Amino acid sequence: MTERRAVFSGSTFEDQIGYARAVVVGDQVHVSGTTGFDYATMTIADDVVAQAEQCLRNIAAALAEAGCTMADVVRVRYLLPDRADFEPCWPVLRAWFGDVRPAATMLVCGLADPRMRIEIEAYAQRPTT
Repeated sequence: MTERRAVFSGSTFEDQIGYARAVVVGDQVHVSGTTGFDYATMTIADDVVAQAEQCLRNIAAALAEAGCTMADVVRVRYLLPDRADFEPCWPVLRAWFGDVRPAATMLVCGLADPRMRIEIEAYAQRPTT
């Protein structure tokens, strides 16, 4: 039977909406769309670059709990309400993924809260032993 396990971050959104930060299925880790909220304080910066950095810290924490690292990420999806906000985030994204080079897509779309300026989804492949 394939393992299926939920990973939670402590975000109030997970309980309010009914989802997990990540789901581990066998050796795959599916990380939900993750925003720039600091889940310990449920605060969010105004700056899109600061939000992108926090998104990636949140994703890294979920991946660690799932048994992998950012180096195991094979796909990312960047969601932004304003396409002009994407390029300022590139240095942060390159710092986290420049050596990993996952497949990536950027979409322009509305997000759940107007304070959210970027949301990032990630998919990772856990190392096999």
